[in-house]
Amino acid sequence: MTSAQRFASVWDAIEDTPQQAASMSARSGLMMALTEAIRQQGITQAQAAELFGVTQPRISDLVRGKVNLFSLDALMDMAAAAGMAPTITVTKPKSQTARRAQGKTPAHV
Repeated sequence: MTSAQRFASVWDAIEDTPQQAASMSARSGLMMALTEAIRQQGITQAQAAELFGVTQPRISDLVRGKVNLFSLDALMDMAAAAGMAPTITVTKPKSQTARRAQGKTPAHV
């Protein structure tokens, strides 16, 4: 009988590498913050596009969660253009041994 594998996030489960998972996690977090800012301000996609310095179709992709269409740089630029102060927090994994056991981290790290 095999036990179910557990992951720290959905991105860890579906992406091939920890690097890809970290990028997707950061991008999705920024996208959610930008989408929430649009909702809280009660503005249209056209108004959001002007505020974020992009086109309305880009805002449509943003609010539909098309993570793969956005780079981290583009999302940071959009947030900064909107007057937000995006930051990056770097943390050390709780257990390198646990990650190696899952095959996610090389043993030489």
